[in-house]
Amino acid sequence: MSKYVDYYASLASPYTYMGGRRLPEIIENTGADFHIKPIMGGQVMAATGGLPVAKRHPARLAYRLVELDRWKRHWSIPMNIQPKFFPVNDSNAGQMVIAARQARQDAIALSNVFLACVWEGEQDISDTATLITAANGAGFDGDGLAAKIGDATVMAEYQANTDEAVARSVFGSPTYFVDGDMFYGQDRLEMVERALRQPYAPSKTA
Repeated sequence: MSKYVDYYASLASPYTYMGGRRLPEIIENTGADFHIKPIMGGQVMAATGGLPVAKRHPARLAYRLVELDRWKRHWSIPMNIQPKFFPVNDSNAGQMVIAARQARQDAIALSNVFLACVWEGEQDISDTATLITAANGAGFDGDGLAAKIGDATVMAEYQANTDEAVARSVFGSPTYFVDGDMFYGQDRLEMVERALRQPYAPSKTA
């Protein structure tokens, strides 16, 4: 029986972009079922004490770019660490990914398409036409998925994902849960893969 992973994702996050590129290989290697749950990053951040990029101290902003460049080089991935359209409203992208999941399509693949729009393609994912074109180019029915934007069932799942994330102490994206254990950040994917192969046992404290 395959392992089940809850995968909380903001579709504008650079680290979600990085981690998302590696997920297909991990899924193939482990046979795990990753259940993507797009979240409203602003709500999660506000509920858990985080600050949007524009409001962070200059020291944090400078180091953020250093880290992004390091990870870009480490994984040898195409990435604009200061993309033209960031920060960006990813609500419509999140809703289309949820619609794809509800239709039993490859929602993770679609999420990676939208993330690449931001971090590779210098494209504005707040623009529905951009999302439709990107989805169509990846073999999805972009118009059909876009028609679900604002749909009550989609919006209910979007909000439920967000509320659930806050309730589970998620404070950023990407966050993964394996057997109830939380792993935050694309740099924890090695641990996620290990946990999928062998249960994670936290050290006991005295």
